[in-house]
Amino acid sequence: MRAIKTPLIAALGILIVASALGLLTNSYIQLIILFLFVNSIMGMSLNLVNGYTGQFSLGHAGFVAVGAYVTAAITTKFPVPAGLMALPYFILVSLGAGVIAGIFGYFVGLPSLRLKGDYLAIVTLGFGEIIRVSLNNMSYFGGALGISSIPSMPEIDLGGYVISTFVTSLIFAIFWAIICFFVIWRLLKSSHGRCFLSVREDEIAAEAMGINTTKSKIQAFVVSSFFAGIAGALYAHFTNYVSPASFTFLMSIDAVIMVVLGGMGSMTGVLTSAFIITVLPEILRSLKDFTGGVDLRMIIYSLALILIMILRPQGLFGSKEISIRRKNVSSST
Repeated sequence: MRAIKTPLIAALGILIVASALGLLTNSYIQLIILFLFVNSIMGMSLNLVNGYTGQFSLGHAGFVAVGAYVTAAITTKFPVPAGLMALPYFILVSLGAGVIAGIFGYFVGLPSLRLKGDYLAIVTLGFGEIIRVSLNNMSYFGGALGISSIPSMPEIDLGGYVISTFVTSLIFAIFWAIICFFVIWRLLKSSHGRCFLSVREDEIAAEAMGINTTKSKIQAFVVSSFFAGIAGALYAHFTNYVSPASFTFLMSIDAVIMVVLGGMGSMTGVLTSAFIITVLPEILRSLKDFTGGVDLRMIIYSLALILIMILRPQGLFGSKEISIRRKNVSSST
């Protein structure tokens, strides 16, 4: 239970501050908050492969796309139950999307994870693009137009007290973010997690000690793909629309930036960088009012990231974790 405290306290802190500032009534702010959890899940899942297992995957957007499209196809083809029954329905659909993304991850990882370094990055990038281009040419999934009118989380009437769509969506997002954090955290504390870390530190030495390094890398890749599919399911419900153009190489780059910026092998670091990556571009969006319509947002955003990585090449947290219980910073390994 102690592993859940950090993301739960962080989520509650964000919501309390937002509520105090009266921001939760703004639909634009609401969407940013929801995307904060999507990016957090996406970053934490990629961190398992890139940070803790020491591999370098550039195809994460492909698995997010699989989860998003599976969710979109199911919820637009089959009726969504009303009231409280909608919550287990959406959980099961998201779970199914994650499982299918995990299966894709297994078949992608089986041949590609025998490679290392730049070769692995190129192969995973290729598989990610294959998934996107395939979706672009499948008429069943709407082709290049994608799928629209994806149902959102419904309002729930509890005997006169109505829980809004945003609140139910927020509960749904927090639920999966905590599950993602807890599962990966407990996995890392298990014998499987020690195998992941040994592969990261020295793959040859791990093989000499009898560890099946290919199997360990595939296990990490499958779990990572599963939660990427969950992130895709959340994305589909929050935007109500998916298309192949939403899951380009740039989404994979954003996920890699979250891992590297926060610190390779730091869960709390990834959560912090997900907050920065989600919020900073939106804060800079208002600069157009002071530059005569010239959009300098991405230039400043890129320069800020470059400056951080020059001053802090190991990332904001390195391999450390914030411990709420001990009130200090301790190593994740």
